[in-house]
Amino acid sequence: MSENIVILMIGVSTFLGALGLGALIWAVRTGQFDDHSKFIDAVRHDNQEDLEDAAMMDEKRKQHKKKKETHKNYMPPD
Repeated sequence: MSENIVILMIGVSTFLGALGLGALIWAVRTGQFDDHSKFIDAVRHDNQEDLEDAAMMDEKRKQHKKKKETHKNYMPPD
């Protein structure tokens, strides 16, 4: 093979690898791999305890979201 072809192949493979890595980082940062419904799916609940845990986690998530909203508008007294 010619040197030019090897250099071209290395350049293209490096570009494609960087493109794939960039897509992976973007997907992780935007939450593409987060499974927010893992406790909601009825298929995954084997027993009553798992169902109660799912309800408790959902309640905690709601409380955390509500708490976050109240801190967002917080202004210290003058």
